[in-house]
Amino acid sequence: MTAESHPDIDRADLDAVERQLGRLPRGVVEIAGRCPCGCPTVVRTLPRLPDGTPFPTSFYATCPRLTGAISTLEANGMMREMTQELKDDPELASAYRAAHDDYLRRRTELGQVEEIDGISAGGMPDRVKCLHVLVAHSIAVGPGVNPLGDKALAALPNWWENGCCSNIDHRENA
Repeated sequence: MTAESHPDIDRADLDAVERQLGRLPRGVVEIAGRCPCGCPTVVRTLPRLPDGTPFPTSFYATCPRLTGAISTLEANGMMREMTQELKDDPELASAYRAAHDDYLRRRTELGQVEEIDGISAGGMPDRVKCLHVLVAHSIAVGPGVNPLGDKALAALPNWWENGCCSNIDHRENA
């Protein structure tokens, strides 16, 4: 990836994302969210990566401290609890389906990929299988769109408090 292939993304941001991930980011079209410290924390990616691979995860969390904190929520059973809430609360289920539709609409803005048509990410619209995607969606689009992403985001500690994550070794939270 070169800065020329993504003229709207600052080279320093792409370099920060590469340090966060420990690899070259693929198919990035924008920095979709930032940590309160200012570092990139969510990128928006093409629905088809440059190598031709379909990629349904339009919003991708890159901050290793954020992803580590989300993994802790997952390990503590939040996905299971949320999936049960979807079964028990028709209003929540409707709002989550709307989040799925929003995700698909935003991804389609970047291109239509037949192999992933109608498939969002994170288990939407019927279950919760990845909080990372839901939180990334909430960070990228703001509160009120993805109710379960918002809930997970609210449950997270202040992951940014120990400084900019783009300056750490990505293996710190591996």
